[in-house]
Amino acid sequence: MAMKNSVSEQSFYIDSEEEEDEEKVLYDKVADNEAANNSDSSNYSSDNENEIRQQSKPNSLNPSWPQSYRQSIDLYSSVPSPSLNFLGTPTLTRFSSSFLSSTLTRRHTPEILPSLNKPLITPVDEEKPKERRSSSHSLLPPIPLRKSSLKKIIPDGKSSVSHELPLSRQSSYGQAVLNGMNVLCGVGILSTPYAVKEGGWIGLSILLIYAILSYYTGILLRYCLDSQPGLETYPDIGQAAFGTVGRIAISIILYVELYACCVEYIILESDNLSSLFPNAHLNIGSFELNSHHLFAVMTALAVLPTVWLRDLSILSYISAGGVIASILVVGCLFWVGLVDQAGFEPQKTTTLNLSTLPVAIGLYGYCYSGHAVFPNIYTSMAKPSQYPSVLLLSFGICTVMYAAVAVLGYTMFGESTQSQFTLNMPQDLVASKIAVWTTVVNPFTKYALTMSPVAMSLEELIPSSHVKSHVYSILIRTALVISTLLVALSIPFFGLVMALIGSLLTMLVTLILPCACYMSIVKRKISLFQGSMCVLVIGVGLVSAVFGSYSALSQIIQNLI
Repeated sequence: MAMKNSVSEQSFYIDSEEEEDEEKVLYDKVADNEAANNSDSSNYSSDNENEIRQQSKPNSLNPSWPQSYRQSIDLYSSVPSPSLNFLGTPTLTRFSSSFLSSTLTRRHTPEILPSLNKPLITPVDEEKPKERRSSSHSLLPPIPLRKSSLKKIIPDGKSSVSHELPLSRQSSYGQAVLNGMNVLCGVGILSTPYAVKEGGWIGLSILLIYAILSYYTGILLRYCLDSQPGLETYPDIGQAAFGTVGRIAISIILYVELYACCVEYIILESDNLSSLFPNAHLNIGSFELNSHHLFAVMTALAVLPTVWLRDLSILSYISAGGVIASILVVGCLFWVGLVDQAGFEPQKTTTLNLSTLPVAIGLYGYCYSGHAVFPNIYTSMAKPSQYPSVLLLSFGICTVMYAAVAVLGYTMFGESTQSQFTLNMPQDLVASKIAVWTTVVNPFTKYALTMSPVAMSLEELIPSSHVKSHVYSILIRTALVISTLLVALSIPFFGLVMALIGSLLTMLVTLILPCACYMSIVKRKISLFQGSMCVLVIGVGLVSAVFGSYSALSQIIQNLI
């Protein structure tokens, strides 16, 4: 990749202030040893430092944008959750404790590390034991090694220190499965009964079709990552396939999807809290806020301080329990339906509803919107060869949960099924209260982690003369929260907004782009079967996106008029 050297020299070094002095001493020792053993590298080092200084000058748009994607998505997806043995290794504390302050105050400040004193690829006969590893991410500079260095054999027979293998690359099989489920099994499970209502029983087959196609495209992402050394994230794949334009375009799509999820969180909170307290309102002079508007505003005010946090590790601990929260809510639904025998109306269901089937397409598509994180999960695994099995088990468990909730919820509530099944559950039952309050609490921890990647990407665009001011970060994050509140108040339709996200954004991220990137990277080496499958998946994605988006938008406009 032509961008590799220029990008990797950009400063994005993240570490805690307490470790800097210790690592500086280590670096000095390494640099002295390298200078003694490799005197011929001085000219290279000098030229490299001059190039770095030139690149540290302010520019209108960093060509490597976004540089923060890997770290922010790892934080969002709980891939390197700290101190939780079943979720990852204890690296996140170091990252998160100084991440915001580091990105704000040091993003454009070059760190002249010893790794830049020598070429990235060293001849075998010159290679010596390394004291630290070089960057695993072609878009990030080297970071200090705390464990033995890992080496990678490249096709030309030369050996080099592997591109920075993150400390989180120790996820076991079970950890990877939990992380995959945590990404897939989100708020989409609340709307699967509503999706059956919109599409009918036959429409439920779409869920299985999307599960199969999404699994296939998840495997394609792995092939894309393995096609070149240094590819670790979805934007990396976009750059390998379509250059800088592809990287930026895919990044924007992924960030818009995360932003839209934050809008859904506010609508979700507003709907569920107003169902618990329907008479709540606020009068300020002649201005009155009903329960929906009041709780939407209160939700935005409640999550705002969490978005300002510099240390999101505490939230990552809690949000890592998203799988448990989803299982708890599903368990409450089954308890209400099978034990309390509440609300079964099998005679009021529909076999097929063609008029609103496109809405169901978007809702089912939203259930498989985890592809933005799958590359991170793959590159975090201690045994990457287990990735297909991890993906299969994650998709299998989540699909069974989606289908079970969809069947039971629609059977219980029939044509009165609302966009979230928690709104249909009898409020006088204990299981219903547990389900609703679990649904209410979970997004409060998810919101900041979901918005953080978007905010960090925008903070990268702050001019270098202003990066030391935290005011800009606070303003950006506050503006993002306020904007999500305004959108949620303007379009307060949880199911339709989810259908729009699933039809437009998820179809791009999950079905269309993985196949397009794979075909672009592999080119003429692609087999006839693979090419046919990619064309088929892209066709399904395009048809779903067009019909689903049109149907969701038309219903949103109709409800607003």
